[in-house]
Amino acid sequence: MSVQIIEKSGKPEYAVIPYAEYRALVEMAREAGDIQDADAAMMELLVGEDESIPSAIAKRLVSGDEHPLKIWREYRGYTQESLGKEAGIGKSYVSQIEAGAKTGSTKVLGALAKALQVEIDDLLK
Repeated sequence: MSVQIIEKSGKPEYAVIPYAEYRALVEMAREAGDIQDADAAMMELLVGEDESIPSAIAKRLVSGDEHPLKIWREYRGYTQESLGKEAGIGKSYVSQIEAGAKTGSTKVLGALAKALQVEIDDLLK
């Protein structure tokens, strides 16, 4: 690496490098940050602070064709009745939210999210 050091009052003040070398350093820094982010994500998975979900579930969530509550409910292995029981609401209320007939109050969505081990935002269409 070719570096020109510019001094001020006898002390190094600036380092000037060719632009191509600057770009390479920026890319290496970006990659190092990506590696740190990936390591942190893996650690969260290992200690149980996060989870990975199958790509089929992610595709269903992203497509928007189905209500997220239904997708998470099925993924977690609940029926509408068992989820309703776990969340303290009726099966019909779960069904109405999944069908889009009702949106669900914050309290209800919070109870459903807790039962499904997701954030409330994960249940919003």
